[in-house]
Amino acid sequence: MSDEQNSAPEAASQNQSAPTPDPAPAPPESHSEKATEEDVYEALEEVIDPELGLDFVSLGLVYDVVIENEEVFVTFTLTTPACPIGPQVSEQMREFVGDLPGVSAVHPKMVFDPAWTPEMMTDDAKFALGF
Repeated sequence: MSDEQNSAPEAASQNQSAPTPDPAPAPPESHSEKATEEDVYEALEEVIDPELGLDFVSLGLVYDVVIENEEVFVTFTLTTPACPIGPQVSEQMREFVGDLPGVSAVHPKMVFDPAWTPEMMTDDAKFALGF
């Protein structure tokens, strides 16, 4: 047999792909993943002050985030104690933070001490509001 005859079956077998196994399916999202403080702050950026049109993080309204096991505790304030959106904000925090992997419960806590001041805003928020 010549080299050409030997290489023809070899070339044909190289062109025929052996069936490749399906890739392993991605594991389902599990509670073994833990949300980080950064993840929580990022989720809280979805909570928007309806009057100002800016998020609570940029406005400096989120005072603290504590993660204990699968529970997240968020301490926040409002621009003024007379602001009526407290319940709505708490619900949004539960929704957005609760969607993070590894979070089983979200506990928003509204406080007014220390009182919020415009100096607590990020520079971008100050610029957007003309400060």
